Amino acid sequence: MQAPHFSSSSTLSTESPTAALGKHLRWQVALACAGIFALTILLGYSTYSVATVLVPDHGGVFREGVAGNPRYLNPLYCEDNSPVDEDLCALLYRGLTKKDKNGRVVADLALDWTITDGKIYTFRLRTDQFWHDGRSVTIDDVLFTFGIFQDPNVQNKPDLTRLWRSVKMEKLSEDTVRFTLSEPLSSFLDTTVLGLLPKHIYANTPAEELANSPLNGTPIGTGPLMVTQMAADHIRLEPSPYYNGPKPYLSALELRFYPDHPSLFTAFVNGEIDGISRILPSDLPAVVKRDDLRPMSAVESKYLELIFNLENPNAPFFKDTSVRQALSYALDRKGIIDRAVAGQGIPADSIMLPESWAYNPNTPDYAYSVERANQLLDQAGWVDSNGDGVRDKNGAPLQFLLHTNDDSTHADVIRQVALEWEKIGVRAVPTPVNLGILLGDILTPRSFDMALIELEVTGDPDPYSLWHSTQAEGGGYNFGGWRNQEADQIMEQARAIVDEAERQRLYWRFQEIFAEELPALPLYYPVYTYAVSTRVQNVQIPSLRQPSERFANFADWYIVTRRVPANQVPTDAPPTPPGQ
Repeated sequence: MQAPHFSSSSTLSTESPTAALGKHLRWQVALACAGIFALTILLGYSTYSVATVLVPDHGGVFREGVAGNPRYLNPLYCEDNSPVDEDLCALLYRGLTKKDKNGRVVADLALDWTITDGKIYTFRLRTDQFWHDGRSVTIDDVLFTFGIFQDPNVQNKPDLTRLWRSVKMEKLSEDTVRFTLSEPLSSFLDTTVLGLLPKHIYANTPAEELANSPLNGTPIGTGPLMVTQMAADHIRLEPSPYYNGPKPYLSALELRFYPDHPSLFTAFVNGEIDGISRILPSDLPAVVKRDDLRPMSAVESKYLELIFNLENPNAPFFKDTSVRQALSYALDRKGIIDRAVAGQGIPADSIMLPESWAYNPNTPDYAYSVERANQLLDQAGWVDSNGDGVRDKNGAPLQFLLHTNDDSTHADVIRQVALEWEKIGVRAVPTPVNLGILLGDILTPRSFDMALIELEVTGDPDPYSLWHSTQAEGGGYNFGGWRNQEADQIMEQARAIVDEAERQRLYWRFQEIFAEELPALPLYYPVYTYAVSTRVQNVQIPSLRQPSERFANFADWYIVTRRVPANQVPTDAPPTPPGQ
């Protein structure tokens, strides 16, 4: 074998293996540092070259102050009691149907329905709806809920029991139910907005004990929120994992209980709450001055009116239409609203709500005119013959008692009304009384001259129970005793048909008759004012049938935000405040 040969120009390396390895590592470190530096520059450039925006993120608890405590967290009874009950039931329960902003009935738990001959209502139930405990909503739950009103032992819901005891209920399939009425009733759909009760929870509770059942303390509904904590001073609601609608950004809603409305503003100032459920007119100036509190207003689905007792022998002058018209002309409705309720109202010209499909925008109104009022009274023979400032006729003064309940707002309103009529020589004596006395001892037995009352119109606009002549006695709500044959016929026809266009035509004529005869004087539609901390975003108040609907878009409210590239903003994200 030939021996290895080394060239004379070659030399052997004297560098140790350890030194060579160190030099190699230094090059790797240098390269890594250069890469990091380049990456830092690149990221910095991207930060300054790619715009970012804040978008809503999940988290945060909204705390709202409410006046009072819940009593009946049961959908069959919550609307009869405190506004707190109404707030909670609106969030916890759902019915076959619900109301839209114009008062029309639309589907909710029901998929759809058909109406046959004005008497047969067939509902199909959605099959993807669940109770807060994960159980499916079934037709049996529907039958169970409305069957409660057919139970002979239930006596405390007379209007509903009277109706439902005449309804035949049939389960046609696992997702279909049929209700057959004894006669057509266009307002029947209104009763289907009632929140359903879970049969598997309440089946063993006697119907007459439902209102006070201990089960109401741990309510199980189908609404977007569910109760997770209840204490003496607050209740906590969190999103239901079984609700199929939009998921809220907020982690929870806490309603905190206070003794009265004046306490709520103080609680906000002290940092205890983020929202005030109702702003009283007296607190409004202070609220408006704050930079951290955002007030919002909406017209409520109610109105205040002055009703005449047309059958009271102590006030026979109210039978004269010209006297009633004169009193209407003499009302500075806007001035009364400004002075009595700090402008929180809209002058009313009808007993139908402006948002209702039944409202007649062409109804004759009585624009404020002291001159016209004086003219009508002069023509009717009412003059101040003795110079005492009060008109009289045949020795009888144009003087009467003006009742209302002792709510401070209502008491202020009738004082302002009395001052208005004093300008035309009419003496109305403001007489506020306890609400129970007003209803039980004055209105029901028709022992009054005139009264200011507030009426909610959250359902069908059918005025039958308030103004049909059959309701003028026997416990009906036609307290003033108005009787008009044409109006009676209109109300009878309109409640027996389901065609909205035809009903609208009839109700437009009804409002014209009402405006001509004036059995009552519509005064104003109250404005509901709500306030929320500016740290809570995207709170919007729609047209309200009742204050509990202020939570209608609760799923879009948010407190927490995160920053993302502008081109990655989710298409369904609510808007963020300007400048963010």
